[in-house]
Amino acid sequence: MQTPTLVDLGMRPFFQQQLTLEELEHCSLGRVIEHHKTEVVVLAGNDALRLSLNPNIDGICVGDWVVFNGDRLLRVLERQSLFQRKAVGSARARQFIAANIDTVFIVSSLNDDFSLNRIERYLALAKETNVEPVIVLTKADLCADADDHRQQVQSLDSLLSVYCVNALAPDELDLLKSYCRRGRTVAFMGSSGVGKSTLVNGLLGSEQMDTGEIREQDSKGRHTTTYRAIKWLPEGGLLMDTPGMRELQLSDAKEGIKLTFADIESLASHCRFQDCQHQNEPGCAVLDALEKGEISARRLDNFHKLLREDAHNSATLAQKRAKDRAFSKMVNTVQEQARSGKKFK
Repeated sequence: MQTPTLVDLGMRPFFQQQLTLEELEHCSLGRVIEHHKTEVVVLAGNDALRLSLNPNIDGICVGDWVVFNGDRLLRVLERQSLFQRKAVGSARARQFIAANIDTVFIVSSLNDDFSLNRIERYLALAKETNVEPVIVLTKADLCADADDHRQQVQSLDSLLSVYCVNALAPDELDLLKSYCRRGRTVAFMGSSGVGKSTLVNGLLGSEQMDTGEIREQDSKGRHTTTYRAIKWLPEGGLLMDTPGMRELQLSDAKEGIKLTFADIESLASHCRFQDCQHQNEPGCAVLDALEKGEISARRLDNFHKLLREDAHNSATLAQKRAKDRAFSKMVNTVQEQARSGKKFK
């Protein structure tokens, strides 16, 4: 491939308009393609530069556009999209997953790990960030009723793009290549062992990601991807593979949940009470639709579950932000008093 331009890397007016004249004249611009514990790899043209993380830059992640000077990171440009989640095992922290993604392939296998609830969870995350979701159901060659599973997923949203594939059959991946054109960035999300790495290798045209075997006792996969990285696709786009996320929890994703469950939200507008919780209230249009079989109990239960989870996680994150603001205010007060010669009591 020739030296990639900024456009090849996904540059567009949204990012260009954020640069100052001084930055254009004296600094460089690049995109984060790998994120490690103490450093990031930034691609600028043909050069892949390893830059140490700047403690003054908060929350940098793969897919970010960054301004740098020599080996010094200066700042991160405002993101067009950002996938994030409540950090695993944390009550308050938030983890950034990927930035500036155009299309996210939500991957689910057609074995015993298939779960509509999990797909709805990923859809809520995608819709919250205004990124195009595409559902990819893998291991179709091992499933006797693959089309039935596809119809179940399609019933979640009639406009949703849903594909059943055997990731080991190159011709079956052609349908996905239209999303991988020049200047576009695609990401993969899904639980461990659903075939993401095999799918990535198929689109890349080579074995660049390790793959693992499936445990026979529970159809679960062994986690094979251990860090987030962007790679070039033959069609000219960029592909990001992410580690499997077994504990993906939502936070600040209420609008994404509502968009994912648009049918329930539409019914809710006809409930007798505006604050109807769709539990046992009289005149509830959602419960009426449930009784008539227009929506499933599984879908309504998952709607309630995701809303509760989002409300809880959003509240704990809001508490952390408030605590951080209070601490910063106290530090500023101490510093101001020290500068003015006043004794802090």
